Formats: sequence, structure tokens, C-alpha cells
Amino acid sequence: MTSCKAQLYPRTIPQVSRLGILCRVKAPALTIYPANGQEMASWRGSSVRKVLFVLPVSLFIFFSAARPAYPQISNASANILVDDDKVQCPTAQFTTIQAAVNAANSGDVIRVCAGTYPEQVTISTPLTLRADNGVVVIPSGMTQNSTGASGGGSIAAIFVVQGVQGVDIDGFIVDGSNNGLIGCSPQLIGIDYENSSGHIRHNAVRHMNLGSALPGCQSGDGIEVETGSGSASDVTISDNSIWDYQKNGITGNEQGTQLSVDGNVVSGIGPTPNIAQNGIQIGFGAAGKITNNTVSDNIYSICSSSASCPTNATGILVFQSDGVAVRNNSLATNQIGVFIGGDNSVVASNTISNSVALIGVTLVGNDNSSVRNTLTHADQAAIYIQGNGNRATGNDITDAAIGVLKISGSTGSTIANNVFHATLITIQDPAPTRPIGVSPVR
Repeated sequence: MTSCKAQLYPRTIPQVSRLGILCRVKAPALTIYPANGQEMASWRGSSVRKVLFVLPVSLFIFFSAARPAYPQISNASANILVDDDKVQCPTAQFTTIQAAVNAANSGDVIRVCAGTYPEQVTISTPLTLRADNGVVVIPSGMTQNSTGASGGGSIAAIFVVQGVQGVDIDGFIVDGSNNGLIGCSPQLIGIDYENSSGHIRHNAVRHMNLGSALPGCQSGDGIEVETGSGSASDVTISDNSIWDYQKNGITGNEQGTQLSVDGNVVSGIGPTPNIAQNGIQIGFGAAGKITNNTVSDNIYSICSSSASCPTNATGILVFQSDGVAVRNNSLATNQIGVFIGGDNSVVASNTISNSVALIGVTLVGNDNSSVRNTLTHADQAAIYIQGNGNRATGNDITDAAIGVLKISGSTGSTIANNVFHATLITIQDPAPTRPIGVSPVR
């Protein structure tokens, strides 16, 4: 793992409508007799019984069809139990997570009971790790336990998954407060998947930083997925809380990496002169989608304006990767809300506010799109375009120094149907300027 600073020049379900349900149910033939008759109602023809059967079944089909499909972590019952002190779970077979992992077979489900676990965990078997509320994994004196799949850099991770498909990690507090690392290497990571696949959800990943003595080290990532040559990783990262990281919140790097990042809350440390942070990064040939996340507070304070900005911090960074979808995210108080450095990516239906010193959406490359985004307050520009065949359409822009800033020499751009409010310059096409500096991690 090395750091770098760079610059850029559903399953088909038959559709059942409510009307269809109603039309298929005939009204019952209910006959009322006088009070002195022998019957108050006739059930002849079994009409009511047909209604009682058909209606619930129809409703079940309707609501099943309306429900979207989501990736699922295994709901199987745990067959291995861990408790650090055997107080919460007296029948636990193990008192450390690593011992349980070492004993597990493929497909096992390990339940970890509430407690404090001062350990680094290495996983090389397909399994599910599921934490009760109150599980804190907080190792002290961390040491190298992995190497980067692509570059071979040294890594010290709290959880590391190596060369295995189908590992799910669910519900842990992953805390780097006591990491004890005394240099920029090994790279500090909370949860690290190397040439591996699975699902990471409902975790709190916090304090992945090296402390005040090493503030400029390009280290300290919350979650990272990386793939070596000829291998593959496919990881879903959903509904996690990631904060107080030093460099990146979530990172997916290298060709062969497929990432789905959905519903996470990623919070940087706010203005800092020490390091340019990135909330979520997909880079160096990785692919995927970034949806429904909340990303905030990534600001490199040395970058005070577009004229004085050696590099910058980003909410979402796509770097040397193509075809990435960035949709329905909320981004606030980042220097660049979304930076696209590649081709054929889509930035759509995001809410982006308070882009400090710089830009809401940056498109650097070809055939990228910024569509239907809501952008509020950008100090340099709401949307920046540099490259060919890019689109900025249907965006709602308020309080930007410039609405759409298109660099001269960018051909085939489509800028249409945007709505501007409280913006002095709606569209500007200036002479080429120096490239925008970004700081991906690798």
C-alpha cells in the first residue's frame, strides 16, 4: 500500500395490480331471510369462502411484488459462540474472535457476545461474523498482518479478509484508538478485504488515525477493498458509520474490484492542514456504484481558494476508473462534493451543499454526466467540466460563484435545462486553467 498525490488533465416478479386483485374477486351472493326464517344467510356457491381464500393470497402476491430485493447477509442461526468473559453468554465455546474463526468451517455463523476484544482478526474461511450490541474490537500495539494485493505494501488491519469469497461482517464497533503504530507504515485500516468478497454492514469504524505525532501520513482508512492482478473482489458495504479516519473513509482500488457502497454515513475530521481526506474512493480501475450515502467534513485547509490549492479533499472521489454510478447521496462541507476522473460515469440525483473553496461536481474525462443534482453554495463553481462529450442537464443550482464552468477545448458538451438561483454567472467557458489536484490513496 502506498499513497499518492495525483493531478488530472430484480429478479423478475409478475406484476399484479390492485385493480387486478379487485376485479378477480366476485361479490358474495349473500341472501337475507326474514327473522323467523330458518336461515339468516345462505352460503350457497361458496362465494364467501372463495373471497376468504383469494383475497389474502392476492394481497400477498401484490406486496411481494412491490417489495424491492436487497443483498442479504446470512440469517442462519449462529453455530459458534464467542464471549470474552462468558458473562453474557456462559455457554460460549471461545473467548476470542480469532480462536472461533480458526475453528470455523465454511459457511459457519459466529455470534460474538457483548464485550471488549483487544485483537486483530484474520479470516481466510467463508463465514459470517455477527456481533451483539456492545461488541468493541480494539487492539493495542497493532502489527502488520497483511500485504496489499496489488502493490505489496504492509498493512495493519483490525479485520483482514484474505483470498476468500463469502465473508460477512455485521454489527461490530471497530476502534483504532490504541493502534500504537509509530510510523507511516504499515498502513492502518479498520476492515480490509484483499482478493475477497462478501458484505460489510452495520459496523461503526472509528479512530483510524495515527495521532498527533504522524498527522501527515497517508494512512488510516476505515474500510478498504483491493484486488491483485488476475483476481477478483466483490464487496457490498452498507449501513456503516465511519468517522475519525486519517485518510479515507471507504476505498475500493484496482481492476477486478467491484464495490457497492450504499447507505453509509462517512464523516471526515473537518478542516485540517495536515492531510487531504476523501470520504469514499473508487479508483485505479475499480468499478461499482455509490448510492444513498451521507458524506461530510472533508476539507484540506491549505486549499483556501481555487487560486491557492495545491491539492484538495473530496466527498466522493472516482479516480482513473470508468462507468461508476454516483446516485442519491447527500454531501455537505467537502471541498469537492463529487470528483469524476475517468469516462462514462453518472452523477445523478445527489444533494450537494457547501463546497468549501471549490466545486460541487467535477467532471474530468469524457462522456460523463451530472444530471438532476441539487447543488447549494459552491465557492468556485457548482459544476466543472473538462473533457469531451460531458453533460450537465436538469440540475438545480443555488448560490454558486459560477453555475457551470466549462474549460475551453472541451468539445461536445451538453449544458441544458439547468435552473439557477442567486448565481451571478450561470455558464462560463474560460481559457484552460491548471489541472485540479486530487489526493487518492493507493
